[in-house]
Amino acid sequence: MEKVVKRIAVEKENREFLMKAFGVTSVCIWNALTYKRNNSLARKIRKLAVERGGYEVQTIPVGKNPMDCVETMHDSDGFIRQYFPNGAMIELSKNDETGDVFFKGECKKHYDNVTLPMIESIQNYAMGLA
Repeated sequence: MEKVVKRIAVEKENREFLMKAFGVTSVCIWNALTYKRNNSLARKIRKLAVERGGYEVQTIPVGKNPMDCVETMHDSDGFIRQYFPNGAMIELSKNDETGDVFFKGECKKHYDNVTLPMIESIQNYAMGLA
């Protein structure tokens, strides 16, 4: 049986706020929010993230198809985010047709003029990251 994965979900502006507040990189924030680190700094980051509107999310795998385990969030900040079991995240803007693929907190690929037919290839790229 695969394990439950938990993380703290926050909007992009709050990730940027946390980076500035603690003077750390996006990778440090990602490690804290995905519970990859559990030191005192990571706990402080998670606490402030929740105080600023973040919330805990738990993902439970339900099937053999990798897309069965993908979580899609339509956030109020104008982004669609997809979270993958390998730790990748796709962030698509509803406002300017751009998209980014993040892996372990680092932006791996940026897309301009994202169209609906492109999304499957973006998802395949994200699922292939290791």
